[in-house]
Amino acid sequence: MDPGVRAMTFDEFGGPVTVRDLPDPAAPPGGVVVTVHASGLCLSDWHAWAGHDDDITSLPHVPGHELAGVVAAVGSGVERWQVGDRVTSPFVCGCGRCGWCRSGQSQVCPDQTQPGFSHAGSFAEQVVLHAADTNLVAIPDDVDDATAASLGCRFATAYRAVAGRARVRAGEQVVVVGAGGVGLSAVMVAAALGAHVVAVDRYDGALEAARRAGAEQTVLARDGLDLPAVVHEVTGGGAHVSVDAVGSERTCADAVLSLRRRGRHVQVGLLPPVGGHPRVPMARVIGWELDVLGSHGMAAADYPDLLALVGAGTLRLRDLLDRVVGLAEGARLLPGLHDTPRAGMVVVDPRR
Repeated sequence: MDPGVRAMTFDEFGGPVTVRDLPDPAAPPGGVVVTVHASGLCLSDWHAWAGHDDDITSLPHVPGHELAGVVAAVGSGVERWQVGDRVTSPFVCGCGRCGWCRSGQSQVCPDQTQPGFSHAGSFAEQVVLHAADTNLVAIPDDVDDATAASLGCRFATAYRAVAGRARVRAGEQVVVVGAGGVGLSAVMVAAALGAHVVAVDRYDGALEAARRAGAEQTVLARDGLDLPAVVHEVTGGGAHVSVDAVGSERTCADAVLSLRRRGRHVQVGLLPPVGGHPRVPMARVIGWELDVLGSHGMAAADYPDLLALVGAGTLRLRDLLDRVVGLAEGARLLPGLHDTPRAGMVVVDPRR
């Protein structure tokens, strides 16, 4: 009997995470099955495990949404892909039919699917991806699996947030609050665009990684620190752009208050309504005419420009990699991800 595929699974939100055998997935019409070679361990996966997405996530569940691998099976109606293609995918997959998808804005598709949230994800030997002709991205030969996996959420999200949404320009002051995977990616992108970057985190190791990624200044966040005052001082009047790469009431407020007048804030970190919806200092937003921008991943249609920068070495994603682990170690790490010091990206290889 076919043992199926090994996958990281939990049966209750906030409960134990185990590795078990599940039935082989089948390719749906318009979709594919991908054999996973790498899947990034991201704070968003922790949010899924904690139940912050329980409106779209059903139990039992397989998390994981940043992936790279090889097409193993192709469903009916797929035209652009075949078995053996190396691919990655945005974590927000569009339906491929609506006006948003047809205009290249599938990251806001109203009928989107999200591996690891709306259906079984990529912490498994195989994963299903829907609307393949809209959502798959070919991985160039000069981009390795671990690097490609980080494009699915953290780096692509950071790239679009910094370059696409905030439109950071050379010479601007940018503050990035949180130097985890998406924060380090935002630091690297902003520095590559010629900005002067201030990185903020609670851990020295993360700040060291931020300096390697291009941050000119770093701030160690600690209890009692008036972070906005520090940022205003080191930037000479406040940042032009702030990025909250954590997603809490405190980090969002600190990032907004760190801006100079007419500044732009990008909210990348998820803000789950724990204890009520987070309060945002809207009086400052109004009085200083600040722009508050959301950023929700990046459509597959926008990947070519990013991949060109990665291939040219302008963006060095491999520098952000901490280590590669197997499914069992990933299952052990996931529940503590929110409170564990991080100094780079951890990637799960289900083949280990």
